[in-house]
Amino acid sequence: MDDITAAPPDRQHYGVTFAVLAIAGVAYSLLQSTVAPALPDIQEELHASSTATAWLFTGYLLSASVLTPIIGRLGDMFGKERILVWTLAGLCGGTLLAALANSIPLLIAARIVQGGGGAIFPLAFGIIRDEFPREKAGQGIALISAILGIGGGLGIILAGPIISAFDFHWLFWFPLIVLVISLVATIKFVPESPVKSPGEVDWSGAALLTAWLVPLLIGVSQTSEWGWGDARVWGLVAISAVLLAVWIRFEHRAREPLVDMAMMRIRGVWTVNAAAFLVGAGMYSSFILVPQLTELPTSTGFGFGSSVTGAGLFLLPATVMMMLVSPIGGSLATKTGSRPILLAGCLITTVSFTLLAVAHTHAFEIYVGTALMGTGIGFAFASLANLIVEAVPPEETGVATGMNTVMRSLGGSLGAQIGASVLAGTVVASGFPTESGFTLAFLISAGACLLAAGASLAVPHRPRGLRRAAAPAMATE
Repeated sequence: MDDITAAPPDRQHYGVTFAVLAIAGVAYSLLQSTVAPALPDIQEELHASSTATAWLFTGYLLSASVLTPIIGRLGDMFGKERILVWTLAGLCGGTLLAALANSIPLLIAARIVQGGGGAIFPLAFGIIRDEFPREKAGQGIALISAILGIGGGLGIILAGPIISAFDFHWLFWFPLIVLVISLVATIKFVPESPVKSPGEVDWSGAALLTAWLVPLLIGVSQTSEWGWGDARVWGLVAISAVLLAVWIRFEHRAREPLVDMAMMRIRGVWTVNAAAFLVGAGMYSSFILVPQLTELPTSTGFGFGSSVTGAGLFLLPATVMMMLVSPIGGSLATKTGSRPILLAGCLITTVSFTLLAVAHTHAFEIYVGTALMGTGIGFAFASLANLIVEAVPPEETGVATGMNTVMRSLGGSLGAQIGASVLAGTVVASGFPTESGFTLAFLISAGACLLAAGASLAVPHRPRGLRRAAAPAMATE
């Protein structure tokens, strides 16, 4: 590798830039998932209701869904590094507030602020596209994209030991340390992007985006309590559908829309977004299903009686495999294109959930299933962002990849709630779900991943490659 001094004095070597972006992405991903296993502890310590505690996820997801495309657009307009610094500063503030919170309303407010950190990913994709040599950009985007899954799995694993040794506040103190480091490193080492797209933020479009997401997320998040047959759930979904139609019509007519509907209709965009939604549903359902299965007492005949820490370890193979295969997927994509990598990832993930559906009574079966799951998700996530970047011009990278990140999160929310609802519907007199409930939930996840494979087949066969505006010269390996 050339010495870093080979780069112009105002720009760092792209390897340094990647390291800083990766650290920021991991910190955000940990915050996304570490809270899940700790919800019972948080509810008990803060004397909160289950409904209020659920808003720790709903508020976070709503904030991420609304703010990610907006902040991505601001990055395209004013400079991705500048907006990334402000995003990290806001995430640090929200995480500090969460670490100090001693009431559920304050913690919910902190989680809403944290949700804006989801924009780290579209901003990072744009920086990599603008800064990296063409032959390295695809692999860099693949690795950052996969961090969303790697960090999510790692968060589930680390939550148990942290809660056992400390209290829930340390779920935020530890990531805060990493975030402060990444903020300082971003200011010092990440160069400002040379690609900008002056314009305005469509605040009316942002308000309508919020308007249709709120009832949708509230309805989905309440299904485990109300049930999928409840009129309130479908009433909220209907309201969301109407407001979604209004939002799409408004964006079609807007002079500078928040989300360009012509861009969203590009075959290489909508097919990848569909795959992201479905793969996200499968991945996040596993974060619910595997821990619940392994924490059931052995008296059920199929549970493992694991602690929260032990249950997290059953997901360790998934996290390890995501880390191992993501760079492989990025390297292969430079030779074969990202489409075959996405298809392979979706099919492997389908196999993993099918295996877990039919074989989950021995520990090694869970380990094999989660290892395959991590392999499939690693390949899929490594290709999703690259396919979006290949399909849109550089000035739309932020908002396009932001919407793809939102689709993963929305799919994850739906997948997790469907899994939880299926299990809740099979609870028997003992107070535990039946084995058939887990089998059905795993099969539903397998079906979602199979549909994702179908969506990947519809992705344009020959990607056109990363289109980058001319960037300043930089050192290369």
